[in-house]
Amino acid sequence: MMNLFSSFDPSTNLNLSLNWLSTMLGLMIIPSMYWFFPSRLNILWMKILLTLHKEFKILINSEIKGNTLIFVSLFSLILFNNFLGLFPYIFTSTSHMILTLTLALPLWISFMMFGWINNTIHMFAHLIPQGTPPILMPFMVCIETISNLIRPGTLAIRLSANMIAGHLLMTLLGNTGPILSSYMMIILIITQILLLILESAVAIIQSYVFSVLSTLYSSEVI
Repeated sequence: MMNLFSSFDPSTNLNLSLNWLSTMLGLMIIPSMYWFFPSRLNILWMKILLTLHKEFKILINSEIKGNTLIFVSLFSLILFNNFLGLFPYIFTSTSHMILTLTLALPLWISFMMFGWINNTIHMFAHLIPQGTPPILMPFMVCIETISNLIRPGTLAIRLSANMIAGHLLMTLLGNTGPILSSYMMIILIITQILLLILESAVAIIQSYVFSVLSTLYSSEVI
């Protein structure tokens, strides 16, 4: 790596973008027996997915069966990629706007198309909050329209910025190791371990926030 940002370069090795294969690396790591025989890990993961399914079902508040599957799958994909990025020499694909926008933009466009085609009056009603004075209505329409248009951007930037910030902080602290004394090195290692725990929590929280916000956006158009 020639500079600090080389860890976020998808074409670092041999000038090929093979690092994007890390997006599906989680499926390769899981042993095949995981899918056939129940284990403690399998039961734990199923309990997590069932809890998410129940929560998303409440948020969407719709009778359509299987409507939470896409959001639970989205949570799983982002969580796998966030955790894999914490391992050394593995490319963090969720730190790139290409991947995060690829996840956020099609979801938002499909929600908007569904809402404006099937529930046009309902979508117009969302532009003006209840109880708005008549003189403020034009301004509220502009504000609500802008806030609606920037939703995919905020989803994508929130995820990628949180992934980049933690990784850069750990890299900056790690680069100071060779010039430190023994006592400072111990403090640095403890700090790095604490940062790694924090990044593990951020990996879970950001995948959950992304999927919950996508669920809330979909509930507005139904």
